[in-house]
Formats: sequence, structure tokens, C-alpha cells
Amino acid sequence: MTSPARFARDTNNKVIAGVCSGLARRFGISRTALRIAAVVSCILPGPQFIAYIVLWIFMPKG
Repeated sequence: MTSPARFARDTNNKVIAGVCSGLARRFGISRTALRIAAVVSCILPGPQFIAYIVLWIFMPKG
């Protein structure tokens, strides 16, 4: 049994800060799919940009 991936930003595969890449690695989903979902969600009203910035600040580098 393998241990789950760490909850950390992925600095090797980052586009902006590595938040989407780190979340995708942690939850075992495609980086591209998560990035597309993040961009599409920014069209909708809500705190998406604030959530991204908060994760950028509080997620450790990995």
C-alpha cells in the first residue's frame, strides 16, 4: 500500500504557483483537467481567486 501524496504545491510542474498541480497530485487527478476546471470556475461568481491566493499562501512548497 502506498501512502497518499503530500498536501503541498508542486514546484516542478507549476504554471503560476503550483496550487492546481499540487492539488491534482494529492487527489490523484489530471493536472490539466484541474487547471481547466479552475479557469472555467473563474467565470462563475464566487471567491475562486481568493481561494487560490489563500492556497498559494498556506500550501507549503513541495
